[in-house]
Order: sequence, then C-alpha cells, then structure tokens
Amino acid sequence: MVSATAQSPDPKLPTLWVIGDSTANNLNHRGWADPLASYFDPAKINVVNRARAGRSSRTFFTERLWERVQSELKAGDFVLIQFGHNDGSAPDKDRARGSLPGIGDESQEFTLPNGTQEVVHTYGWYMRKFIAETKAKGATPMVLSLTVRNIWTDGKVERGSGNFGRWSAEIAKADGVAFVDVTNAIADLYEAMGEAKVKALFPEDHTHTSPEGADLNASLVVAGLKGLKDCPLVAFLLAKGQAVEPYPSPLTQELARLRLAVPANPDLPTLFLIGDSTVRNGRGDGANGQWGWGEPIVSYFDAAKINVVNRAVGGLSSRTYLTMGHWDRVLSMLKPGDFVMMQFGHNDGGPLDDAARARGTLQGAGDETTEIDNPITKKHEVVHTYGWYLKKFIANTRAKGATPMVCSLIPRKIWKDGKIARNSDSYAGWAAEVAGSEGVAFLDLNEMIARRYDELGPEKVEPLFGDEHTHTSRAGAELNAEVVVAGLKSLKKNLLAEYFSEKAR
Repeated sequence: MVSATAQSPDPKLPTLWVIGDSTANNLNHRGWADPLASYFDPAKINVVNRARAGRSSRTFFTERLWERVQSELKAGDFVLIQFGHNDGSAPDKDRARGSLPGIGDESQEFTLPNGTQEVVHTYGWYMRKFIAETKAKGATPMVLSLTVRNIWTDGKVERGSGNFGRWSAEIAKADGVAFVDVTNAIADLYEAMGEAKVKALFPEDHTHTSPEGADLNASLVVAGLKGLKDCPLVAFLLAKGQAVEPYPSPLTQELARLRLAVPANPDLPTLFLIGDSTVRNGRGDGANGQWGWGEPIVSYFDAAKINVVNRAVGGLSSRTYLTMGHWDRVLSMLKPGDFVMMQFGHNDGGPLDDAARARGTLQGAGDETTEIDNPITKKHEVVHTYGWYLKKFIANTRAKGATPMVCSLIPRKIWKDGKIARNSDSYAGWAAEVAGSEGVAFLDLNEMIARRYDELGPEKVEPLFGDEHTHTSRAGAELNAEVVVAGLKSLKKNLLAEYFSEKAR
C-alpha cells in the first residue's frame, strides 16, 4: 500500500491518484482517501493520496501540487478529482483561494494580499485543466462530487455546498468522463442513520470527519465507483471492496438516465412540476417528436426570480411516483416559499398488481385501501385511492412551507360527437374534488385544453400530437403550457404572478 507521502509508487503497477482538499486528506487519517487504499489490492494497484488540506481547485494548481502529480502520472493510471469546499471563498482575501463561480471561460485579474497579481479562472476551468492533462497522459480522470457536511434542516442533511455538485456533474458530462455522485451516496446513508449518529462522526466541526467517518466515506466512494458502468477500478478491489454494495441504487440510476433537473439557484424559490409523460416525456428532449408541457412552460417565468424544475417522470402514476422514491427526491429539495404543481391520472387506471408496471390506484378520492403483494418490488403494499396520493403530496408540500397546486390531467386526442372527450367523471373530477377539499389552487387543464381543441377542430389538432392520442408534439406542448399560464392568471390569488417573464404578461 502506498502512502500519501510516498515519492515513488511502484512503476510496474497502475496508480490511483486522489487530488482534493482536507475532506480527502487530513491529519490522523480523517480524510476519506487514506482508508480508501484498504479497499484495493496493493499487489495490483498503487493508491496515492495527494489531496492537500485547505486547497481549492485553483490553489492546487497554482501551488504546483498538480504539477507534481502530473510529473508522475503515466498511461493506465486513474485520477479521482474532488474540489469545491474551498472554492467558494473570496479570490483575493485572506487565504486567496477562491475560484470564480461557474464553469465557463471567464477570468479576472486580482491583486493578492501579498501584492502579487494573479489571473483567476472559474472552478470549471481548473477542473477541466485537470481532466485534459490527465487524458493527455493516457490516464483516466474521474470527477467526484463533494463530501457532505454535518448540517441538517428538518431531518434532511445538506446535499453539497452551493452549486459545486451541479457544476462538477456538468463538467464531467461535457468532458465525457465518469462522474461519481459521492454527495448523494453519503447523504442517503446519513439520513438513514439519523442526525444523532452522524454527529458522532464529526468530532471537531461540521466538515471534517473522524477516522470512522473517513472510512465510511471511503466505502461510499467505492460504492460510487462500482455503480459506474464497466468501471475498470473494480478489477483491483480486495474482498473488502468487493463486499461494498454499488451506488447508485436502481432509482438513482434511473434519475441519472432521465437527467431530471435540480434548482439552478438555491437562493431563489422553485416551482417543482411533478407528473407523468404528458408533463415531461422521456428526458425532456423531444425524442420521437414528443414533448410534455413542463418544458416550454419554463419560458413563461423569469429565471432571475424563480427556478422551474420539471421532475415529472413518464410512465408513473400518483402511486408509483411516491413508492418509487421520486417524491422523496423532490421533498429533499423543497423549502419554504417553493411551489409544487402536480398532474397525474393518465397512468392511475392501470392494474394494481400486474407484472409489467403495477402502477394503478383505487378509483376516487376517499380513504379506501386494498392490500397486494407487489410482483415488481416483491413487497407487500397497501394501495390507496388516486385522491389519497394527491392529498399526501399536498400535505407534505405544506409541511415544508411550500405551496401545492393541483392540475387535472390534460385530455387525450379522442373525439366524441365532434368534441374532445373529457374526464370530469373520473380523474379530472377527482382532482377537482381533492383541490376543493384541501383548499388548494386548481387548474382544470382537462377542460381548458379540451375547449381549445374543440375550437381548433380535428384537422388543426392533429399536428399537435406526436403519437396517436396521448403525447403532444412541440407545438402541442407549447399550446398546453400557454393554457397552464392562462389558468394561473385566472386564479383569484395567483401567487406565481410576480415570477412571470415578459412573455407571460
């Protein structure tokens, strides 16, 4: 096993290098990259911890710490890159270690406290430099999101510091390198452990762990590596590493595949959209010419005032949006002053316990239940009514200090006696019933959009759909988004009005 201070790792073996800050390398084995070596076979790979306490992506570069790593780097090596905890400080004050925010090519010249001049770049610029120079050596760079600080709100731990987690993911994606979601891996486990147990892992402050906490984080780095598709580092693991369960879980892998958005600016309120494929189809990129209205509606809101985050997932019902964990993800981001707009119904009429999807809900808005053995999850499950699930979303949203809003499902392209068929006697009616009983804003999209279709007639409605009768084309999604905004403007109390863009006014 090669220590962090070793000058010459065995040149016959590949080397796994770690660069970062004190959360990876701290005194008395309190950084995760020290115990990381115990998960790998020293006869197959060197593990060298070159992270340095107090450094940012910028100062790791300017202090020539990266130059030293680069001088020893060879083809077949690997570099784990994790920065951000120290990048948010002022670029020209105190320790003068902050980078410019963002991932662009902006730069600015500063006079440092010691009187020297320095051109400072963005966080992304330094990260991309590490990536490019690693690749140039024939080695493999991997980007890690940050470790988690012991900061809790309403039973939920902070997931990353500021925007660095999002930026690191975007950098990895843009540069075509692996991204290891250490933040969510650690946060998921911390929340399962509970605040009291996690506190014991942070004896000095909210950032730096004990040796036990460092080993826990190291195991989750290994879990993240094992969760990557065909990660070559898996071949070098000892039995200890082989015993670690991969992360992400199937849910997290699905989230990565869907590329669901997160709030771009955590300081602003956020409008979360939850629902099915009529709100967000697939990855929200118009595949097969099909779009949900949650994509074009973003342009009706001022991005400087509010985030619009479309977390709808195709194929889900109100029940499976809850049971598959998607709602928990939204709740983990939800804060006072936010909004949640929900639209379900298209998939709630399916079977309760079929082997294909098991997504159906009981009809109505009451408290009826039935018990099933779910053939997909292999668990016993109590299934509720459609209205019960909507009420749960509403109650959870209010408990977070946020504002819930209910939409009826958009209509399908089904004509009956020259008019679009409505669903007022089923899911649209039950959505209205729930909104009324719970005292929340209700947008009757089923009726409002149907009226627009009736006015246009079959010939003009035809190109508004990307399939036979359910999923809209881009033009259809834009029309539906326009109707959503019109519905908001018709409310007696439209709390979203102050966030409208000029397009919506």
